[in-house]
Amino acid sequence: MAYWLIKSEPDAFSWDEQVANDVEPWTGVRNHQAKKNLAGMKVGDRAFFYHSNVQRAIVGVVEIVREAYPDPTAESGNWVCVDVKTVGPMPSPVTLADIKQDEALTDLALVRQSRLSVCPVSAEHWQYLCGMGGWSGD
Repeated sequence: MAYWLIKSEPDAFSWDEQVANDVEPWTGVRNHQAKKNLAGMKVGDRAFFYHSNVQRAIVGVVEIVREAYPDPTAESGNWVCVDVKTVGPMPSPVTLADIKQDEALTDLALVRQSRLSVCPVSAEHWQYLCGMGGWSGD
């Protein structure tokens, strides 16, 4: 299993909308590195759902339930999306400020490549961040 972090602006698509929809295509990614990351996702991988811009925090966990396929929202280009399923909310959201203050997370892609909307998370960072947020689910 691999781990990821996917970002969404809550005014465009929020955690509450993800929960209401349960399974949602993760569309609209228009960055080549993020596209490569989407293409690397496998069914069963887990991802942190991160609210960008407004809250700037990990607010939930989702699971990849459909691997990369052509993004139906793309007007041109070879863009892809994946389908994600709600697993559960992060008991205590993990803020970007808390992440940046923690020396154990200095090499986290969220910190190093802050503009990247889909990024990998190492197994070690996944466990550490789960601990910060009180997540004990599988």
